[in-house]
Amino acid sequence: MTNNSDTPAQVPAKPNPKLIGWLWRNFLSKHILLLILALLFMTVEGSMLGALSWMMQPMFDSVFTDGQADALWWVGVVIMTIFISRALASIAQKVILTQISQKTAADLRTRLLDRLMRQDNAFHQTHPPGYLIQRLQSDVMQINTVWSTIITGAGRDAISLIVLMSVAVSVDWRWTLVACIGTPVLVLPSVLVQKFVRRRAREARDLGARLATRLDEIFHGIVAVKLNRLEDYQSEQFRSLTNSLVKTEVRSAAGAATIPGLIDIMAGLGFLGVLVYGGGEIIAGEKTVGQFMTFFTALGFAFEPLRRLGAVSGQWQIAAASIERLKELLDAEPTLQSPAKPKPIPTGAADIVLEDVHLSYGESKVLDGTSFTAKAGETTAIVGASGAGKSTIFNVLTRLVDPQSGSVTIGGTATNQLNLDKLRDLFSVVSQDAMLFDESLRENVLLGRDQVTEKQLMAVLDAAHVSDFVRKMPEGLDTRVGPRGSGLSGGQRQRVVIARALLRNTPFLLLDEATSALDAQSEVLVQDALDKLSKDHTTLVIAHRLSTVREADKIVVMDKGRVVEEGRHDELLAQNGAYAELYNLQFATSGPTAEQAARQTNVPALNAPKAQKGFWSRLFTRLPKV
Repeated sequence: MTNNSDTPAQVPAKPNPKLIGWLWRNFLSKHILLLILALLFMTVEGSMLGALSWMMQPMFDSVFTDGQADALWWVGVVIMTIFISRALASIAQKVILTQISQKTAADLRTRLLDRLMRQDNAFHQTHPPGYLIQRLQSDVMQINTVWSTIITGAGRDAISLIVLMSVAVSVDWRWTLVACIGTPVLVLPSVLVQKFVRRRAREARDLGARLATRLDEIFHGIVAVKLNRLEDYQSEQFRSLTNSLVKTEVRSAAGAATIPGLIDIMAGLGFLGVLVYGGGEIIAGEKTVGQFMTFFTALGFAFEPLRRLGAVSGQWQIAAASIERLKELLDAEPTLQSPAKPKPIPTGAADIVLEDVHLSYGESKVLDGTSFTAKAGETTAIVGASGAGKSTIFNVLTRLVDPQSGSVTIGGTATNQLNLDKLRDLFSVVSQDAMLFDESLRENVLLGRDQVTEKQLMAVLDAAHVSDFVRKMPEGLDTRVGPRGSGLSGGQRQRVVIARALLRNTPFLLLDEATSALDAQSEVLVQDALDKLSKDHTTLVIAHRLSTVREADKIVVMDKGRVVEEGRHDELLAQNGAYAELYNLQFATSGPTAEQAARQTNVPALNAPKAQKGFWSRLFTRLPKV
């Protein structure tokens, strides 16, 4: 379920004055040595401007005014040394900060992805993929400005400002005081502008997330877009969101640019004041031209780092909006977690029991007192109309969601008392939506398992009939399957998923309409692979086509979240209840009625030779009985 219209429901983040502390503790502190080294180079780079301004006095007084020829060379050499030192320090600190920023961004992305993958289904229902992708990509990129710009500004530019203002004060503290006459122009407007920029930055991040969500839905549903001729509609929706984003970004940029603009106004007032006040003292002979040039150079150099520091303030507001978003996601604890003291995982054959299970999503009741037992080593089929709660049972078993009341046990132990990872290790799931990744066939089967031998791998590939088509692939097992397995047919994708499940070799198997979307030829191969997979496993099957569950050990009939009937196929037909009604609906035009089927069905027929049965019959009759 996706939220298409708005940003995910959440409590709006308030400006957090401790964001820098949070960044330091979690990400920057581990690079403390590199930061100290970068700070040293920034100190050298920043102080060189002060040294350069200081050299203006001997250059003007000793060289230009007094005409000392010997001073010309040493002044020139010192100034050249200043420029070389500044260049080398600048290169070094930029390389170091880039290394810090890239490592920190990678660490942040990895930690955030790990946290997001561990969130439960309710979280992902309110946080669509586009929103999360925006957080992982765009917001982390925004935080990179903290390292590359803000730290540089706080380091190099702050040091430059301190050194340059010290030079200015050393020449004349009164001139310095006059130069700062425009400071009050900055204070109140800067505070207001910073609040404005942060609000606009948060709006821009939200709009960016909605754009990413829209693109995700368009490209994943491109076939539906084409068949329904939605190209113009989707383009208009995208254009509307893009225009809103452009307006918000422009307003944010205007706010961020206002602070350096205010600093320029302050600088103009300061220069005017010093020129009027200091010029009179030079004319009167109280100050030398060299002193005035040193002061003016220091002041001129000082306003540039001050201007950059003002811009950093706006950039921090933009970055802070992204940091707040990321901090919210990193601080969000998954609601489904392992217990503090988990009980041992059941071993061997074990029953699955649901007893009076109730589950609602908001006002919508999905499971309403669901109760049934899936016997160890048997096949239990779950049937019913769409919306009856069949798939939700699988989610409850694997703790993708917890019921509000009732109990779900495996071998007598409640699932919420087991370690969550070990609980999910008990299940293999094969559904009609075969999820593959844009990696090689080999990796899609192994999924990171590096202890599997080539012999074991080939055995599961043969059993799942993957070997049948692998030899035709251009690079064999190393052929990439494309995004979501788009380079394979539906039947091929299903066989890869079955090979994956065979390799897992778990005690419980969950089949969710694994062959419903396949053509007849693919279904034969896939069902044969499922036959091998189901052997010696406790199997639960979700089925819409009742012909596929005739030989199940038990059929559980559900309606509106409740179990209304249980039994074997022939028993349920004889009851002429909900199952018989479903059967009549499916076979009214092409097969026997429930009453006719009940008369025709008898126990000996269940043990008929396999050659007379379909693949689903062979699937279930091969399963061991308990």
